[in-house]
Amino acid sequence: SFIGEESVAAGEGSILTANPTWIIDPIDGTTNFVHRFPFVAVSIGFVVNKEIEFGIVYSCVEDKMYTARKGKGAFCNGQKLKVSGQQDITKSLLVTELGSNRDPETIKIILSNMESLLSIPIHG
Repeated sequence: SFIGEESVAAGEGSILTANPTWIIDPIDGTTNFVHRFPFVAVSIGFVVNKEIEFGIVYSCVEDKMYTARKGKGAFCNGQKLKVSGQQDITKSLLVTELGSNRDPETIKIILSNMESLLSIPIHG
């Protein structure tokens, strides 16, 4: 099976089943792409029994290939990635995505979440 982000965004339905399924977003960061902001990628995932088996993200502008496989770790251009181990959120960098849904109830939830995050003395 295949699920494509652009087809779902265009209103086509998709149901994730137990079947082996490719999930593909050929322009991940469409809004960035439209505005010529250079952070776009091609994202591909493979799911079996509704569990991700592996994923690949190619950051086109940076020419970086991120790969990850269940139980095998994550890599960037073949180099193993690791988390920072930072335990203190006040020393962490917060990055957020507002999404594209402008439904009033969704906006209310997003702003409430942002308010909670901004009450923490964080960087971002």
